[in-house]
Amino acid sequence: MKHFRHLLAALLCLVSLQATAHWQWLDKEGRKVFSDRAPPPGIAEKDILARPAVQPAASAPQNGASAPRLGGVDKELTDKKKKAEELDLAKRRADGEKTAASRADNCARAKRAKANLDSGRPIARSNEKGEPEMLDAAARAAELSRVQDIIEADCN
Repeated sequence: MKHFRHLLAALLCLVSLQATAHWQWLDKEGRKVFSDRAPPPGIAEKDILARPAVQPAASAPQNGASAPRLGGVDKELTDKKKKAEELDLAKRRADGEKTAASRADNCARAKRAKANLDSGRPIARSNEKGEPEMLDAAARAAELSRVQDIIEADCN
């Protein structure tokens, strides 16, 4: 049993050595770089000093798929950005249409209120206590001014 443990420990050490595959290359300034990943595409073949003996399984392409491109344009990312921009534009249009409909409704209400105020008929409204009160000339003029401001703002 004791020998089995030693043998198992030795095998684990050998497996871990293979898993720590290292790359070594010279960067643009001439410094040595050590990494567990392949050098960037800009490094010349002559500057790669050491490669792992066996490529790790994680870096090998699977099912015939190519390795991801390091440069260029990512089509999926571009498509997602385009869809997000389209959704944002559609939302802004919907908000604009909603605002326009609200302004048209305010305009129509203000015009009806102005017609009532211009008719000269007595107008009653509720005060803070909920009791009806008749508009006097000053209150009618103030209300007419307020309605006229709404018409100027919303009826363009």
